[in-house]
Amino acid sequence: MIEKVTTGEFDFASYKGVIADSLFEDISRKAKSLAHKKIVILNATSEGGGVAEIFQTLIPMMKNLGLSTDWYVFKPPELFFEVSKEIHNFLQGKKGDLTPAQKDLYLRVAEEIATDLYQLKADLWEIHDPQPAGVIGFHPNLHPSIWRCHLDTSKPNRQVWKFLLPFLKEYDRTIFTMRRFIGPGLSYERARIIPPAIDALNEKNRHLPAEKAKEIVEKFGLDPARPLVAQISRFDPWKDPWGVIDSYRIAKKKFPQLQLALVGAMAADDPEAQSVLADTKRYAGEDPDIFILTNLDGVGPMQVNALQRVSDILIQKSHREGFGLTVSEAMWKKKPVIGGRAGGIVEQIVPGRSGFLVTTASQCAEKIVWLLDNPEKAKKMGALGHETVKERFLMPRLLLDHLNLYSELLFRH
Repeated sequence: MIEKVTTGEFDFASYKGVIADSLFEDISRKAKSLAHKKIVILNATSEGGGVAEIFQTLIPMMKNLGLSTDWYVFKPPELFFEVSKEIHNFLQGKKGDLTPAQKDLYLRVAEEIATDLYQLKADLWEIHDPQPAGVIGFHPNLHPSIWRCHLDTSKPNRQVWKFLLPFLKEYDRTIFTMRRFIGPGLSYERARIIPPAIDALNEKNRHLPAEKAKEIVEKFGLDPARPLVAQISRFDPWKDPWGVIDSYRIAKKKFPQLQLALVGAMAADDPEAQSVLADTKRYAGEDPDIFILTNLDGVGPMQVNALQRVSDILIQKSHREGFGLTVSEAMWKKKPVIGGRAGGIVEQIVPGRSGFLVTTASQCAEKIVWLLDNPEKAKKMGALGHETVKERFLMPRLLLDHLNLYSELLFRH
């Protein structure tokens, strides 16, 4: 059921000069105290989502600093990810309930994963998101342990939350992106608030010359000489791609040359994405200035980098959002961002300084028009956003937060 993920290498010293010397030294010192500690990290998939993307840097960083960290994913029956996507939606507030058959499948997979985990030894276990959360109910030795939730569970579906809560209470610590995400019935004392972060040095975020970025974008039919707004996001109902299209259509009345790119990766644990993608394409119609692209069209990290750098404005118009890594990615590239007034987006954008927060399509369109009308102010917003990410949302800060929590659990007296 479980499979070990092979990761690349990462030299933590490459962050010297990018982050403050004091942070670099703090991380090095903390890591030394945890040298050779065995950490097992488990989540649902090794590609296609923000969690996997974080691990592709965070885990090699840990190894480079001397921790013995292994990353595992699991391969459940095909129907499982349909159930887990339902759970995902329920935890973010969807009405309804799981069927008895869905609950049985969830518990059966949790038990099978737990059986495989019995073969491993670890000083600390870190389980991510609802898909494998139930394993602790079938593995009494899964301690000390952490459950990390990347979702907005501030107003979860009560029935489904009640089903999961007995498992979640068993973890020694929980991690949420924001304090208000801590779901009802969980201990605030055991919870830790740790926002996610981006890797400034990976292929998606490292410096890319302007001419190279334009050349990449042109291959998809986009015209870098014309104004471009983009949303880089999974095709998920909570990300509101239809509202983004509505916003673009309103703004296009003022800027007829405006182009829109909707770009997302198709993740293995998100079977709903295909239907959302198809519906988004139907909604876009035959408009030649709307470009809907996925990894299946050849969009990888470098192409996303180019699209973000060529875009005049980046949008993340989510109704629910655990964090929204694409907001920090865009701000790192000095772009103004229009975000939905939801979840972790509000932690990243300072309204009127590094971007705007909106609720409706008309509000979003209004901000698109304002930013295109005021390019110098948009440029200043982008610069302020870059500094915010540098201070708060880069990978080394996330690494230190994890090392501090590991120390808290492993060196308890």
